[in-house]
Amino acid sequence: MKMSFRPSLNWLFIFIPITLILEHIAVITPPILFFSAALAIIPIAHLIVQATEQVAMRTGDAIGGLLNATFGNAPELIIALVALNAGYFDMVRASLIGAILANLLLALGVSFVLGGVRYHNQNFNPNVSRVYSSMMLIAVLSLAVPSSFNRFFSPEATIRQEKLINLGMAVLLLAAYGLYLLFMLKTHPDFFKSSGNGEAESHHEGKQWGVPRAIGSLVLASVLAAWMSEILVGAAEGTGKALGMSQIFIGIVFLAIVGGAAESGSAIAMARKNKVDLTVGIALGSSIQIALFVAPVLVLLSYWIAPQPLELAFSRAEIGSLLIAVLIGTVVAGDGHSNWYKGVQLVTVYLIIALMFYFMPVIAP
Repeated sequence: MKMSFRPSLNWLFIFIPITLILEHIAVITPPILFFSAALAIIPIAHLIVQATEQVAMRTGDAIGGLLNATFGNAPELIIALVALNAGYFDMVRASLIGAILANLLLALGVSFVLGGVRYHNQNFNPNVSRVYSSMMLIAVLSLAVPSSFNRFFSPEATIRQEKLINLGMAVLLLAAYGLYLLFMLKTHPDFFKSSGNGEAESHHEGKQWGVPRAIGSLVLASVLAAWMSEILVGAAEGTGKALGMSQIFIGIVFLAIVGGAAESGSAIAMARKNKVDLTVGIALGSSIQIALFVAPVLVLLSYWIAPQPLELAFSRAEIGSLLIAVLIGTVVAGDGHSNWYKGVQLVTVYLIIALMFYFMPVIAP
């Protein structure tokens, strides 16, 4: 079960009315509107995570795990749905890859750096890390198969077999994720026990909310997230042109970081408290949710809300970056020990990948 800290993010809610005002000012440039909406989404995303945890605390492990799976990545899902509805398929695919990269490399790396500065060495359960790593390798394979099929057999136009592969892959990924939840919550919960480091099994911090407040907050935050996401995505194309950024770079860096800001903050805070098992669980668990839950859900929903079905056809650079991130994450986090320099290694790889996508030229289809 995910746990999070309670940083002072409430002041960022001021960007909601600011964004609404900026949207109706004709002279405001798209980048200003884009970054204002991005800042507005950060506290909304944090509120969604808070409300989800409060609701999950009053259910069993199975339902709580399902709630975390459904709403834990709700900000990323909402942003992707809005972009999908607008027909920004490259941006949606890039945001999926970017969310995984941000969790595996940036969030985990910053957590190791800040935790390692405070504590000389930190320990966590290596068995859990290996399970997460193997799941992510399966996810990379599942995304590489339809991408390769598209590249070799239907580069010009989507054919019937490719649509069937995408549908079949979406169903398989959701089934794999359901079995992963069963394994984690029912049959082998002992496998995910912490290393005993830093009292990682402590209870949820802060005052418990009432059920009406938790559910009301979740609904309100989801509506606000959809509203701000519509503005964010609407300004994305103009922002890219003004700043010389492609849709892919905006999706793989900005949308990914904004959507996962709340959970990344939770992972970092847990490392600062020497609760590295929770850090690894949040960062790697969120990556698995993106690959095995959010991606297939977007494929299925695209048949109803998008101009055409979403294809899991990623570029060589996206698949290669994802594979590199998973392999490096496995090597760095596989031994159950962390320090600040391991964090530097992860962040460095993330910055290298971001730099590559920034300077990558846009290739016309």
